Order: sequence, then structure tokens, then C-alpha cells
Amino acid sequence: MSAFTALLTRDLRLAFRQGGDVANVVAFFALAVILFPFGVGPDPDLLARISAGVLWVTALLAALLSLERLFDADFQDGSLEALALMPVPLEIQVLAKCAAHWLTTGLPLTIVAPVLALVLHFDAAGYPALIAALLLGTPVLSLIGAIGAALTLGARRAGVLLSLLVLPLYIPVLIFGVAASEAAALGLESRPHLLLLAALFATSLALAPWAAAAALRQALE
Repeated sequence: MSAFTALLTRDLRLAFRQGGDVANVVAFFALAVILFPFGVGPDPDLLARISAGVLWVTALLAALLSLERLFDADFQDGSLEALALMPVPLEIQVLAKCAAHWLTTGLPLTIVAPVLALVLHFDAAGYPALIAALLLGTPVLSLIGAIGAALTLGARRAGVLLSLLVLPLYIPVLIFGVAASEAAALGLESRPHLLLLAALFATSLALAPWAAAAALRQALE
């Protein structure tokens, strides 16, 4: 546990020292959401109908922006090889990097989303479900993204390849996240969709670190 905390603290310090990735993710999310009323028109009813989908799609795309750098910086400067030689399982190190990625990407998106939902006239009744869905769904994006980032490590045009690999796997998260948010906004039961998101989170938490660690070992050979 102390090793996990040390690795998490290291990655958080590096992320905040650079600062650009966190700001870019939030800025992209905010600008993409704000542009939608200009594109589809200012009709409040129309914006309310598409608001959940817009928030989730833009959050998903924003999360993709920093995935390529999840392991790449350590790979380029040789730190990844040193980390792999540590007496700490590589799976734990992957999990620490995923946690750091979520804290610098998924959590800021979750915090900003309710504010941006006002722009889209999202129903206030759906706010708790929207936040809960994002808290359950965004960690899945980081965990699945870690597999894609590990598989594309060192590849040419890794960003494009990474998007092609992980976007199809993001679809269940998108479907259940939008369904939970829309159901709550319409006064319907959102609990089944949130439970499915929780199941996706538990499955990803159990499997993604192992898959990403195996891909990293392959890349380091």
C-alpha cells in the first residue's frame, strides 16, 4: 500500500508540475459543450433532450486527450524500465497510474460537468444521477484506456491507434452513463443503469491492470 501511495504521489506531482494536460482536458470539455447550443440552436427543449448525450460524449473524448501520455513519458526517458525492475508488481504500478489519471482527468470532468449542464438546460432532478454515473464511469475510461496506452506504447501515430482501440470499448460506459442521467432527469429509476456502471467498474478494476501490465512487459522486451 505504501508503494502504491508513493507511485500515485509521484505521478500526481509530475502531472501538476506540467499542468497542461489537466487544463487542456477541462478546456476541451468546456468548449465542446458550450459550442453545441451554437450548432443545434438555443431551443431549451432540444438542448435538454440531448444534454446527457452531449455531456457524456464530450467527457469521453476529453478523457482520450491525455491517455497517450499515460506511459509514454516514462517510456521515453527510461523510467518505465526502472519501475518494472522495482520489487512492486507492475499491476500495482499500472493501477497507481490509472488512479493518477482519473484524479487529474476524470475527477475534474465530474466536477465541471454539473456547471456545464446548465448551459444545456439539463434537468436539475438528474444532477445526482449524472454525478454518480460520472464517478462510476470515468474510472472505467482510465482503466480501459490504460490497456490501449500500453498496447500502443512506442508505436507510430499512437494517438490515432489508441483511439481506434479504446473507443469501441467505451461504448457500454457511454450507453449506461447516458441512460442513468436521462432516466433521472425524466423522473425514472436510474439505479439499474448505475448498478451496471458499477459492474463495469468492478470488472475493469479486476482485469485492466493485468492486461495493461502484460502489454507493458511485451513493450519493454
